[in-house]
Amino acid sequence: MVRDVQNKILQIMKYIDALCRNHQIEYYIMGGTALGAVRHGGFIPWDDDLDIFMTPDQYEKFKQVFSEQNSSQYVLQEWRTTPDYLEYAKVRMNGTTFIEEAYQHRKDLHQGIYVDIMMLHKVPNSKFIQKKTYYYSKFVTLYGLSQRNWKPKSKTQALVLRSLKFLPCKWLAKKCYQTIYKYDSLSSGFQYCYWITPAKFRSGLFDRSFFSHPIDIPFEDTVLLGSEKLKEYLEYRYGDYMKLPPKEQQEAAVHAMIYDTEKDYSEYVGKL
Repeated sequence: MVRDVQNKILQIMKYIDALCRNHQIEYYIMGGTALGAVRHGGFIPWDDDLDIFMTPDQYEKFKQVFSEQNSSQYVLQEWRTTPDYLEYAKVRMNGTTFIEEAYQHRKDLHQGIYVDIMMLHKVPNSKFIQKKTYYYSKFVTLYGLSQRNWKPKSKTQALVLRSLKFLPCKWLAKKCYQTIYKYDSLSSGFQYCYWITPAKFRSGLFDRSFFSHPIDIPFEDTVLLGSEKLKEYLEYRYGDYMKLPPKEQQEAAVHAMIYDTEKDYSEYVGKL
């Protein structure tokens, strides 16, 4: 059941939140998580994930603190140490299972229930640099997806996907990352951006005021950190964010091919 998975995800998030508050680390609920907080008071009833933003400097602080805690219950999984992974991190829970189709044969990959930590980068106000960073992010996204047997949704995507076979992709991805991270030390003249994954140009470019100061946002039976301009962020991101999607899009379903809130993923991987 979706609710069982949501309860485990919330348990993970409470651990993340406590670490962050105890060590003055800033994060922001984002996307559907922020939408669910305002529209539903917690999870969107038919969603089975929770996403937060951290800037790279805050993430480095979090990573250090997480390592020092040496938790036996949680694992930090990140793109720098996990092959063929997109540029974000996951905090996964030991003793649970959340096996997605693309990773069903990855015995080397922790596949417990998780919370996503997305990197919120800075980009100068220059439209030229913004567009360049956007396309570099799209390359990284497509390259990452190509490593997990992702199926293209258009002829253009299929063509680009085929062309990757003839390119030095790892080297190019490294160069792209250098540009994506290049401007994170800016203190003025910037906006925030997040273009890894399917985000389009406008929907992944944010006014810096959206993420200037986190405040408590009610979420389920707790409070999480979110933008002090959360409603402005949601209006920018979704338009009429209080409007529910069509009924057929409200079907509650876990998007993993195998999930278990009580058994470790190791009991399933290798037996599929």
